[in-house]
Amino acid sequence: MRALASCLVVAALCGCGKQTSKPVEPRIEEMRFACDASFENIMDQEIDVFEYSYNTSRRQAWVIPYYVSQRAAIDSLLDQNNSIRTVVTSRTLNAQEKAYLKNRKLNVREKRIAVDAIALIVNKENPQDQISLKELRAVLSGEEPLWNDMWPSKLDTVRVVFDQNGSSVMQFVKDSICGGKPFASNVYAEQSARDVFDAVTSRKDALGIVGVSWISANMDGTTLSKEEMRRRSTASDTTNLAFNSQIKVLAVSGDESIEAFKPYQAYIYDGRYPLYRSVYMITTTVGGTLNNAFYAFVTGMQGQKVIQLTGVLPGLFQPRMVSVSVAGQ
Repeated sequence: MRALASCLVVAALCGCGKQTSKPVEPRIEEMRFACDASFENIMDQEIDVFEYSYNTSRRQAWVIPYYVSQRAAIDSLLDQNNSIRTVVTSRTLNAQEKAYLKNRKLNVREKRIAVDAIALIVNKENPQDQISLKELRAVLSGEEPLWNDMWPSKLDTVRVVFDQNGSSVMQFVKDSICGGKPFASNVYAEQSARDVFDAVTSRKDALGIVGVSWISANMDGTTLSKEEMRRRSTASDTTNLAFNSQIKVLAVSGDESIEAFKPYQAYIYDGRYPLYRSVYMITTTVGGTLNNAFYAFVTGMQGQKVIQLTGVLPGLFQPRMVSVSVAGQ
């Protein structure tokens, strides 16, 4: 009887629990940020890993990126009618921009999150393996517009292809390589980095210019799962990724160098690869917000490891130097 009574009490308690308990709906947190479109591949992976790591049964993050021109990203941060509080660009804010935000009682925080290399890519059937900055300058200015002007080749005009008209990649090359001078008529702009990749894989005469993260990934849209990216971002290994096998990456020599180097992280780090620029994350957000959590993640160790997995040099720690050997070269 005592055992039976105990069972009845337990059953009654369980029944009461089922009647009163309700499923807890997770709290949805949302943020928007603007990013230079040339860093889309990097930030998409940052968002995936951040959301996967941040989300619990009680909260879920929804990070919404706007991939725009660098000028548009900075303008959105300055616009007082805009909800954008965080941007990713290839430059910091200037004194006038910071003063404007300070006058609006906004505290600006900036941190370099990466060093991005500008990669020069050609069709796999193009016989050329390297190029100097002097030769690149001559191609962009129209001084030597033919492949045969520089090297023995059956190819005709060098068709230079950028990601977008007025993009930060195009602006960097114009300012840093051409001294601000206009490009020749053999220079074209596509709509995205993927379009550059398609142009290079379909045209033997094309010379594509893109951020290095795009050639360290599968351009057909295939990406690692969120779980795998999170696992790799927390691992201690720092081995560099290989470049996409569907295109050829040119080695580049600087104005003061004879030897040419490809945009591997180690060569970006020590400056032997000459085409590189810094990437910054800028925010005016405050603590306790999803914006602040995302900023802390990207600028912290795990977010930096995600950047390293894209082939870009992270801003916080040094890459492990590895020997790179390619069969047949």
